[in-house]
This record gives sequence, C-alpha cells and structure tokens, in this order.
Amino acid sequence: MARNLAMKIIEAHLLEGELVPGSEIALKIDHCLLQDATGTMAMLEFMAMGVERVRVELAAQYIDHNLLQTDNRNADDHIFLMTAGERFGLHVSKPGNGVSHQVHLERFGVPGKTMLGADSHTTSAAGMGMIAIGAGGLDVALAMAGHPFRLPCPKIWGVKLIGRLSPWVSAKDVVLEMLRRHTVKGGVGKVIEYYGPGVETLSATDRAIIGNMGAELGATTSIFPSDSRTREFLVAQGRGDAWVELSADPGCEYDEYEEIDLSQVEPLIACPSSPDNVVPVREIAGLKVDQVIVGSSANSAYRDLMTVCRILDGRRVARHLSFHVNPGSRQVLENVADGGGIMMLLLAGAQIHQSGCLGCIGMGQAPGTDQVSLRTFPRNFPGRSGTRGDRVYLCSPETAAASGLFGVVTDPRELGKLMEWPDVRNPDRYVVDDSSIIFPLPAEEANRVEIVTGPNIVPFPDFSEMPENISAEVIIKVGENISTDAIMPAGNKVLPFRSNIPAISKFVFEQLDPEFHSRAMANQPGAVIGGENYGQGSSREHAALAPRYLGIRVKIAKGFARIHKANLINFGILPLVFKDPADYDLLKQGDRLLIPHIRTMIVRGATVIPVEVGERTFLTILDVSDRQRRELLSGGTLNYVRSAGAWEDDPHGCL
Repeated sequence: MARNLAMKIIEAHLLEGELVPGSEIALKIDHCLLQDATGTMAMLEFMAMGVERVRVELAAQYIDHNLLQTDNRNADDHIFLMTAGERFGLHVSKPGNGVSHQVHLERFGVPGKTMLGADSHTTSAAGMGMIAIGAGGLDVALAMAGHPFRLPCPKIWGVKLIGRLSPWVSAKDVVLEMLRRHTVKGGVGKVIEYYGPGVETLSATDRAIIGNMGAELGATTSIFPSDSRTREFLVAQGRGDAWVELSADPGCEYDEYEEIDLSQVEPLIACPSSPDNVVPVREIAGLKVDQVIVGSSANSAYRDLMTVCRILDGRRVARHLSFHVNPGSRQVLENVADGGGIMMLLLAGAQIHQSGCLGCIGMGQAPGTDQVSLRTFPRNFPGRSGTRGDRVYLCSPETAAASGLFGVVTDPRELGKLMEWPDVRNPDRYVVDDSSIIFPLPAEEANRVEIVTGPNIVPFPDFSEMPENISAEVIIKVGENISTDAIMPAGNKVLPFRSNIPAISKFVFEQLDPEFHSRAMANQPGAVIGGENYGQGSSREHAALAPRYLGIRVKIAKGFARIHKANLINFGILPLVFKDPADYDLLKQGDRLLIPHIRTMIVRGATVIPVEVGERTFLTILDVSDRQRRELLSGGTLNYVRSAGAWEDDPHGCL
C-alpha cells in the first residue's frame, strides 16, 4: 500500500497504538532538544527521575533565549545547564552560539529521525525531513529518560507545491499564505506534508522557515522530503554521510489536500496581533515603520541575511528607524562575514546582535510606544515584544529590507526599479565552527562533573492528588485564541525566574489581569474559563505549572491547543471542554463551580463530566487517554512516574 512520508516515519517509530487519527500512539524518540527558557525546569524534572544519563541517540541543550545578563540569575542558570548537560550526556550549545532550531539543522539534524523539543518551533527540523514535535519540558525530560512520547495520532495534510517563487518572494510568504488561508487553528491535529514539483525549488533552510511557522497553524509538525536539496545542505555542512533519501510513495493518499502555486504567491505580511491576520504587503504600503528586525527563530539563515545584505549594500536605512539583525547561529554570522555582508550591514546603519532569540521572546528590542515594528519572527501575539499595545508585523526578509530602506511598509518588488534581484544561494561549503558546542563526555568522566546550582533554582513544588470533589471559584474568564504568552509572559522581567515557580507565578495572566495572582492565591482551588484554541503558541510548560502552583485545578474551554492541554495534564489540571459551547456565555468571573465525584468518574473512565454552578448544571467533555487519567489522579505526571509501579507499567520504560 502506498504511504505518505509522515506515516512512514511515524510507523517506523511506533511503539504502541494504532495509526488511527485521534487515538493515542506512543513514539520512540531519537533526538531531544532543550532551550534555556524551558530547559532549566526540564533538567530539574529529569534529575528528579534519578536517571544517570540520557537514553536517546542525541540530546542537545541550547542556551539561546535568556542571553541578557542583567544580574546573576541568567548567568547562574547558564552554568547550571552547562554542568548538568555535561553530567548527563547532552550536547550543550553555549550562549551566543545560536538559536536551537538553526544550530540543530546545521550540526545534528538527520533525515527520518524523530525529535521532541521543549520549544514549539522544534518543527523547523521539517527542513531536514524529520518528524520534529514541540512539547512541554516534562515530556522532553521523560523522552530523555528513554520513555516514548504519547500523543493523539495526527491526520496527514498533503500540501502540493507547484511552480517556482517569483523574484522578491520567498519561503516566508509561502507559510504566510498558508496562514492567510487556514488561520492559527487550521493545522490542529495534523502533520503538514509538503510534496510536489515545487518542493525541489526550495532549499533546506527555506523549508525550515515553512516548518517553523507550521506551529502557528497549530500543526503537530510539518515535513518535507529528504532529497537532493537536503543532501546539498548536509554536504555543505560536512555531514553528507547523514543523508538518506526519503519521500512519499507515488500515488499515496492524504487525509486532506491543498495546493499552492508558488508562482502565484506574492509578498505578504501578518498585521497585529496574530500570525494569521495576513494581507498582501501592497495593501498597507506606505505605513510608517519605526523598527525592523531580521533573524531570530525564523529567517535567520545565510540566504535570509545575505539577501538583506545585498539589498542594503551601498545604501542607508531610513534615518528615523532602527534596523536590527539577529543571526540564527554563529555559523551563519561567520559565513555572512566571509561573504562580505558584515560591512554591508554596518555601512547601511544596521545593528548586528549576537546569535539568539532576543526580541522574538521579548528579551530586549522592545519597540517604543505606538511604534510600528516589522519583524521576520514567527509570532506577534499582543505584548510578546515587551511593549503593551505593540504594533508588530511579520514579514519576509525582502519586505523587511525594502521597508527599512524607504522607512515605510514597502512591497519588495518595488526594489526591482533600483537594483537587480539578489538571487542569493547557500554556500557549496559552509565555514563550520563547533568551538561553542560542548560535546558529551565519556560516562566515567561525566560522572565526576559537579552540577553547579545557583540560588535562583528552587526545588520543584509538591502537588496533591486529584480530590474526590472539586469546588472551585472562577478566577478569570478569557476569550478566543489565548496564547501561552498571555497566560505566562516571557521577556527579560519574567524569564529569569523560570527555575523559581513561586516567583514566576506572580506574573500569570499579568497582561490581562494584574490582580490574578493575588485573587488566585486567596481563593484556592480555582478555575479558568477559556474560548477556542486556548493555550496556542509557545510550548512553555510554565503556563500550566505556575497556575497549578496558584491552586488552579480545572480549566474549562471551548477547545485547547495540543501542547498546552498535555502540559495541563502533566501538572494535574483538569482540561474540560464545553459540550455545548454556548455554556461559555453563561459563566462569569466569581462563579463557584462544583464537580462532585470527579475522582470516581475519572477512575471509571467517564468522558462526560457534569459541572454545577448555582442551580444550573452544564456538561463538559474529558477527552484523555487511560494513561492521562492515571496522571491526573496522581496530581500530575511527575507524581505518577515517581511511584514505584509507574515505571513498571510502561513496557518501554528504562528503569
């Protein structure tokens, strides 16, 4: 039977379950990825399991988010991550070496492998032909301990690419076109598989950009075939022996179909404040721009930056704006320098920053009040930049560079009147520098490494089991498409507390309701009411862990984003979905909810859960697997795996 590529890789890694969309499956994980915003807590969770060394083919810890060292906290956590990585056998990418997604693509990615990353944009590895999935830190810690990753079996959405992109149009515009057509909920429960003759016109790094922002579609992940373009990239990295050809079988079927004619794609831009608020650049041309940033998580590879360099070469950016460049990796920066691009940027008035996420996660580069910021980043959720009421637009490097020159939003095709299109190609051989990667030590030597723990690292909190009855006050009611940024903000004020749950919990829902923390602490246990796609965006488990610390025991929504729902279960928060979405309108902040006999109902496998509010009763759905029921009953996954029988209960466990 002809099979698509995604199912080939999933089937090759299947340990439990049947490949029926929606049913729970368990996958063997080959690679694990951590970054410092999520990895500190994930490493503490891994250490709590008592495992002596990582038990996957490759695990990598990247220090790429919290690079600002405004006091001791980030620096202390960096040394903790480096020494813990050495102790347990991880590769460690030091501060300034680059963004996890770009560095992993360059130095570690292998076609056909599975990867689980504590970062929603782990999906960038689609450009390498990997099934790479974002997850909460605890799920990644479990995978590092050798356990499979469990998730609902996704549908496979085939997107056929035909034609070739026109000059001044690039891969960013392709994924913005997907978002324009399908919104931030279009990919929920699906793997997006790109195929067709247009695929071979896209380089591996072009494909990584499209895979990166598949997370914005809500997709489980995306994937491209491993073909001559993949081999071309690996050979240029000096890793040609890692290449293997992978593609869908001729005549295979997909659960859903889409087709994009690349020749018809035009420059697009996502307006504030959602990645799917997409319009053609020409429709808002002329809007004054105050800030431009190129790079970070997406559009930070060699081709992206050198395209900007060539556009700016011999010209100056508009005098009233700031133009920032965040290289995706030290390797990218070195290769841009090798091509003469650094002087082009400097003479044009651009500011070149270290390789890292920086403004993408709100670590600096915040725009001023009411300023317009054009960014090649993947997200523009409200306040994510670090400025309340921000006006952040998402666009391609071509649009960013053109707008930077003219000082207003500019369709990059207008540049054709001034210059030839800079058809930048990736190098045949990259300048390779692994000096900022700490490679794993032999086990005997690693066992002698002392883990350095700074004063900001606080022990993981203890959580109680699920009670028989839940009586909870509605602490907050929120609307549609609430992101994890809205639940647990990032930025330089918050992220230094990532390993201190009592401290970071003070910022929960701060953007929406500054009084949430005090109200939740005073009215435990509590409940949260949400709309559709609750918890979209970043994989950060702190958006579940910190509310649980504040006594939140149940969240009821019209629908949950995949990663956030899994994180809620991981920390013992009951994720219920309104059976009738109209019941959402009947609830308000301050209502008292009663869920009697919830523990007994979970034990008995109930899926319909009645919730009482005053004299009314409405119905909710508990859609979880048998294992997740046991985790909820235990008060969370870590409680469950700490119990003596839990490891034995998992036939694929390693203890």
